[in-house]
Amino acid sequence: MKHLARTLCFFAFLFALWAVCAQLGVWSPLLFPSPAEVLDYLWQISQDGTLAQAAWVTLRRLFVGYALGLALGLPLGVLCARSSLAKDTLGVLSLGLQGLPSVCWVPMATLWFGQAEAAMLFVVTMGTIWAVILSTGQGIRHVPPIYSRAARSMGCGSLDSLVHVVLPASAPFVVSGLKQGWAFAWRSLMSAEIFVPVLTGVGMGQLLHFGRELSSMDQVLGIMLLILLIGLLSDKLLFSPVEAAIHRRWGTDKS
Repeated sequence: MKHLARTLCFFAFLFALWAVCAQLGVWSPLLFPSPAEVLDYLWQISQDGTLAQAAWVTLRRLFVGYALGLALGLPLGVLCARSSLAKDTLGVLSLGLQGLPSVCWVPMATLWFGQAEAAMLFVVTMGTIWAVILSTGQGIRHVPPIYSRAARSMGCGSLDSLVHVVLPASAPFVVSGLKQGWAFAWRSLMSAEIFVPVLTGVGMGQLLHFGRELSSMDQVLGIMLLILLIGLLSDKLLFSPVEAAIHRRWGTDKS
């Protein structure tokens, strides 16, 4: 509760500072709306259904693209950890592509798939897969070799040792990588939604783009706040409990 109180007080301070600056007219109201104006915009789009629809479209794209990234990245990460050839080839490629800004995948996705959902999913998958490969491979390589030797001495085969010993022992590293992959997926999706107009559904990134086109700063700030809120909630509700459980399981909990 103490950590939650600190967090709430900090954000309350930021909102108060924002309101004071807006009230003093430090910047033009067109460029720096007050919190009340931003909240009023969010209330309006929540009433007409725009908010729920945009959030559903974005989250659906995010989860599908992220799942594809995990389905490809996890086995390839295991391969990089178990094979020196894969490490020196695919591992190096993953290291290079992880640093590639997500927006760089957008032109390729548009040319390959057109203005379609597949373009969105491609960008999200490309933003996810490389971080997952690197974290999975690094996590498995950090498992002490004595674990595998002990398992083999007890009669475990290579596959049993991998599934029941190596992968659970590497879980703290892997989960951190999944969390990083989720963050990259978010950034990739926002880039795709801003730059790829898809008629099958308007997501939150497209609402952000519309706000820029209409010079509606309350819309821009409102959507940014929603993206921030969803990111925080996904971390606290999805990844933090899993991380805490894994660290307790392996005795690495520092709290």
